[in-house]
Amino acid sequence: MSLQAKLEAGLQQLGIVLPQGAIEKLLAYLALLVKWNKVHNLTAVRDPEEMVTLHLLDSLSVLPHVPAGRLLDVGSGAGLPGIVLAICRPDLQVTTIDAVQKKASFMRQAKAELQIDNLQVVAGRVEQLKPEQPFDSVISRAFSEIALFIKLTRHLIAEDGIWLAMKGQMPNEELEAVALKPSRIEVLTVPGLDAQRHLVFLPVRQL
Repeated sequence: MSLQAKLEAGLQQLGIVLPQGAIEKLLAYLALLVKWNKVHNLTAVRDPEEMVTLHLLDSLSVLPHVPAGRLLDVGSGAGLPGIVLAICRPDLQVTTIDAVQKKASFMRQAKAELQIDNLQVVAGRVEQLKPEQPFDSVISRAFSEIALFIKLTRHLIAEDGIWLAMKGQMPNEELEAVALKPSRIEVLTVPGLDAQRHLVFLPVRQL
């Protein structure tokens, strides 16, 4: 099965229809990631077919649940899920941040080559970030435990904003360690992946 066929089959399973040109851009992003990964070791996943499942479809599984507005992706790595969301949701203003310079350099290259106008890339530590205006939502995909995620990004999020924590298994212990109660928890199914995935919604208003 070609990478495009695998991606399209996965999108169909997820019930997601992407805007025109988005599939081509996602595949161009994947090709760029494969190329850079040979030199810079941006991700442990090497096989392009596995990348479709573990990177693209895993990121796309949260797409319907991300509110419009300004989104910050913390510890974005190679741009997951931030770049994927920016490509597929032109209504989002996405900022990705990573402390590792080579990962930020890759994301900047992807922004330039793929002409992702609604993407901003920051190299640095999230606790030192000083944006011009707060973010409506802050997402992370393997950045840290929930308590640390909230602590490091509290100054970046709007008063009516929401944290979106992408997790594997249900993070009961992590949730017990924070004062916030989730407003909802989505159980996600990633096509081709036999593993648990959860998206935890934590609204700021409770603080």
